[in-house]
Amino acid sequence: MHYNKVFILVRHNINRIKGDKMLTNDQLSFRIKELDKYLLEKYRKASKKEAKKKKKNYAEYEREYMRRIKTVIKELDSFIIEACKIEVYHGKGKPPKLTLVQRLRIFLIKQLIDKSNRNMAYMLDIFCLVIGIDISYKTIERLYSNEELKLALYNLHELLIKKKEIKEIDCGGDSTGYGLVIRKHYASHIQKLKDKGKRQDGRKKKKHFVYQFTLIDIKTKMYICYGSSLKSEKKAYKKAMKMLKELKLQVRSIRLDKYYSFPCYVKELKDMKIYIIPRKNAKVGHGEKWLNIMKDFVDNTWNYLKEYYKRNLSENGFSVDKKIFGDKIRQKIEERIDTAVFSKVIWHNLINVYS
Repeated sequence: MHYNKVFILVRHNINRIKGDKMLTNDQLSFRIKELDKYLLEKYRKASKKEAKKKKKNYAEYEREYMRRIKTVIKELDSFIIEACKIEVYHGKGKPPKLTLVQRLRIFLIKQLIDKSNRNMAYMLDIFCLVIGIDISYKTIERLYSNEELKLALYNLHELLIKKKEIKEIDCGGDSTGYGLVIRKHYASHIQKLKDKGKRQDGRKKKKHFVYQFTLIDIKTKMYICYGSSLKSEKKAYKKAMKMLKELKLQVRSIRLDKYYSFPCYVKELKDMKIYIIPRKNAKVGHGEKWLNIMKDFVDNTWNYLKEYYKRNLSENGFSVDKKIFGDKIRQKIEERIDTAVFSKVIWHNLINVYS
């Protein structure tokens, strides 16, 4: 017993000597309160001053953006042809009306101009003499479920990452939502209301959204992976992480918002440096990696915030995407909604690959 007491006293003295190297729950809690009270506001003001010094030349920006669009249009066919180098056995039966190259070309153009399937079919009628094929709006809608086209999209995504020579990534992760254009048949809807004994009260229809989570490479502004879900942001995140593993790219650092500020997410992201803002009830325990992140947050708060807020590129990317490609998804079936979301990721990368 005497030796045990001596050992405990020695350990206590060592901890006192280390002092500045240890982190307590009180220190972490105090820093989080400081952050909420004035540090974040101070950081925002400093960021605005820096932004004013780096004034954007919007005329030059527009010229550069138009140059990239023109380059993409010129090079698009070469990307499409390369992405469509897929061998698929169709078996017996009637061959597809459109080749895979034609399908991918029509699909990407439709997403770029954000037209409904019916309007897109009408536009294609104008070019019918050129391609020599009659296409209905249903043919275009079925493209979103076509497995060959999905493979070609994935190939195209990998080609764009290779073109940009992305191997090691410092990234930011964020999510957004796209509105779903869902129409109900009036007569059947009213009949259901009558059957339930309810009156039509004129209340607004609930909006429906699809969650999209993406990781963006901070250096190149390219989307590395994505996930979508009709149920939750968490499911979209898990799909994106699964895609990241399949791509086999090395991630050096990742920045995630408070939604992911839990030890369970930190444990999943083993081999990368993580930047998260701890929640109010965050504690020091939960393993060495979590402790090191909390310590970095407390000891180097200003530099930590600078690194963390690089994830704002994701929000900027979403904003530009919605302005160019629209903020709604016209599809109704879940797998087709996912394909539509993927097409927005592809177009974002097509435009940024020549930046």
